[in-house]
Amino acid sequence: MPLSLFFIFLLGLGVGSFLNCVIYRLEKKESFLFGRSYCPHCKHNLGFFDLIPLLSFFILRGKCRYCQKPISWQYPLVEIFTGLLFLLIFNFQSPIFNQFSIFNFQHLLVTGYWLLVTCFLIIIFVYDLKHYIIPDKVIYPAILVSGIWYFVSSIFFHSYTRYEILNTIYSALGAGLFFFLIVLISRGKWMGVGDIKLAFLMGLLLGFPKILVALFSAFLFGAIIGIGLIILKKKTIKSEVPFGPFLVTGTFIAIFFGENVINWYLNFLAI
Repeated sequence: MPLSLFFIFLLGLGVGSFLNCVIYRLEKKESFLFGRSYCPHCKHNLGFFDLIPLLSFFILRGKCRYCQKPISWQYPLVEIFTGLLFLLIFNFQSPIFNQFSIFNFQHLLVTGYWLLVTCFLIIIFVYDLKHYIIPDKVIYPAILVSGIWYFVSSIFFHSYTRYEILNTIYSALGAGLFFFLIVLISRGKWMGVGDIKLAFLMGLLLGFPKILVALFSAFLFGAIIGIGLIILKKKTIKSEVPFGPFLVTGTFIAIFFGENVINWYLNFLAI
């Protein structure tokens, strides 16, 4: 079991390195499927030993081998968190980890779907945090993949009932409409159009009532961080703060802990 966990973490590190490439090249409007990786400062092509996930950053002491300019901490952090989220996804899909088998096609497909969704969410988190925008090139494929997933799994695996599918559709439309009204009322000052699309995706992924857990968590952490930044004088009350990272954080909270939060709340009401 520990060896399996180690290999899954290594897989996450490698995927995280690729996601860093996607995030950088999306902003530069370059292909992330072709072309060698290069230093963003001196443009020197990077060799194999410059691209070992996590290890290269610390071996090079956080500096480019060729121009000695600092390497952003984004790179090791994205790799580490991708590895950790991959571990959580595998554990979430297999509470008893030894039950997971590459020969169980349905289980493999379900896990692969959630790993792919995790990659989309990580890109959205980092890109919105850096550039204050949720790229259509990421959010639309994520929505399409989720829609196809429900169609395929319902037909071939009978994974979802008609009620569950309708629940998912209504949750996506409800979450999207909620943010659409916020954008409309604020004239785009409080939220952006990208947040509407992300909320729609969250509804597809979570359904009701987990979508409520995600939205509540997002607004709660957004308020805490926002107030903290104002107190520290890093932001003012009129400063723009990207909300996508909080929505992504709320989504992961709902995925992993949503049922526990809902049960706690229902038990609290019953007291």
